[in-house]
Amino acid sequence: MSENRKLAAILAADVVGYSRLASEDEDRTLARLRALRSDLIDPTIAVHNGRVIKRTGDGALVEFRSVVDAVRCAIEVQNGMVERNAGVQQDRRIEFRIGIHLGDVVEEFDGDLMGDGVNIASRLEGIAAPGAICLSEDAYRQVRARLDLSVSDLGNTQLKNIAEPIRIYSLQVGTAAEVKPGVTAAVAPAPAALPLDLSIAVLPFVNMSGDAEQEYFADGISEDIITALSKLSQLFVIARNSSFTFKGRNVNVQEVGDSLKVRYVLEGSVRKSGNKVRITAQLIDATTGGHQWAERFDRDLTDIFAVQDDVTQQIVGALELKLTAGDQQRLATEQAQNLEAYDCFLRGREHMWRLTREQNIQGRQLLQRAVDLDPKFAPAHAFLAVTHGLAYVNQWSRSPSKSLEQATEAATLAVALDDRYPYAHWALAVVNLYLRRLDVAIREAERAIALAPNLVEGHESLGNALHYAGRSDEALVCFERAMALNPYYPDIFLHFHAQAMFQLGRYEEAVVFLKRRLVRNPATDISRVLLAASYGHLGCLAEARGQWEEVFRINPDYSLEHRRKVLPYKNPADFERIVDGLRKAGLTE
Repeated sequence: MSENRKLAAILAADVVGYSRLASEDEDRTLARLRALRSDLIDPTIAVHNGRVIKRTGDGALVEFRSVVDAVRCAIEVQNGMVERNAGVQQDRRIEFRIGIHLGDVVEEFDGDLMGDGVNIASRLEGIAAPGAICLSEDAYRQVRARLDLSVSDLGNTQLKNIAEPIRIYSLQVGTAAEVKPGVTAAVAPAPAALPLDLSIAVLPFVNMSGDAEQEYFADGISEDIITALSKLSQLFVIARNSSFTFKGRNVNVQEVGDSLKVRYVLEGSVRKSGNKVRITAQLIDATTGGHQWAERFDRDLTDIFAVQDDVTQQIVGALELKLTAGDQQRLATEQAQNLEAYDCFLRGREHMWRLTREQNIQGRQLLQRAVDLDPKFAPAHAFLAVTHGLAYVNQWSRSPSKSLEQATEAATLAVALDDRYPYAHWALAVVNLYLRRLDVAIREAERAIALAPNLVEGHESLGNALHYAGRSDEALVCFERAMALNPYYPDIFLHFHAQAMFQLGRYEEAVVFLKRRLVRNPATDISRVLLAASYGHLGCLAEARGQWEEVFRINPDYSLEHRRKVLPYKNPADFERIVDGLRKAGLTE
């Protein structure tokens, strides 16, 4: 009989940390796994019309007639595991990761399945968190109308050996949550996944100038409005990174609200012509699609700051926020005295956010020009400091020590010029982290957050400073807040999270975050080193050696000694924990 091609729902499941569990007590682990198969897993697969294609020592590949059946089965298994793990010590629990995909497969004469449909399901399983279910977009589309659950959108992700990026959704299950009829109960991953009444995303304003080179100006207006709204503790404001993922896309506002978990969406357009500017803005309730407020502003370019203030004040009025006098004062846009300086600032900041060596150089030149034109414009000094800081930490300059000195000078001046500008304190926090003045870095980051509770960079920098100060339990809270504010967070956030877990001895959890980062950024050397050290502590020696080899394939010049010198750990023993993990795996430089 020849091969048969068909569309199938594929479920891939695997035990988290199986090698460690088996090495500690192989007989007991195998007995528990056999019991789970006979009492829970196999009966659940049968009830939902699944067919086991193949088993590994700790996992299985299962075919279902529909994605609905596959998801019902996965939820029931994961909920069953929650019950069975109740009262069991964390390091002795058996937990599953599950991936589900709907795709094209080839059925061979012996019933085995092959093809991208199988491969993608396996890759999804590999990046799922313990106890969670990862769905591809094709799978999620089949069940979303029947699931009344909060599913975390992980965005487009490049899976290993899969040609095109795939959008991934994560469903964390547990005790109970309401579902629509016909779907087994599950629980949302966290309260933050639910839309908050006073939550907002500002989409990048559309450039209507007829000149693509004016794109930076429209983006800059949007970003300044985000910065202003971030200062309000009454609001939950999505970060620029996540809002700007919708740039250039024709999206439904309700889709944006669902994806970013916000109630309100601000969208608009900017038309700049000579010394005139037209800005339109509308505030929409994403849950209903209804307009809360809309207005058009036709002004001289010299009034641009007043327009931004008008927009933020109108939003405050539409949402009926009760602001204190201090809130009102803090809400005002930071104004440049020279419009050319402001223009250079917008362009320089846009280049800086792209985080490449070449873009950083261009951004620094423009921001320096802004400072020269308007020496008292604090935002230009703050972001100029960051460009010098990036040159230092990434070794993008001929004299890193000079770059750090220039970063310190610019950040200090930014704070002196405007003590209420949150990004100035963020820049100073970052600089002091590099200078190993951790107490100052923590204080400055806390000041940035006090001025702008929604400033994701403030929470990220505070988390990093706390981690290097040996307070990783507190750092995790900061990173979780940063991820909530920035749902489409950059992949480096996963490394920060993993670092903190590693320092706390939570190696299996660190592995999950590091593997997720590798999916998004396979070329990272630092995450592979930390992953190798995590595997070393877990006794997964072959896996540790494999990652260590990849480090030097990616970066032949990687130096553990260099990392020891540049990472600002207050307690040197915290870095040595990494070295110890590598040593346990028999790895040396």
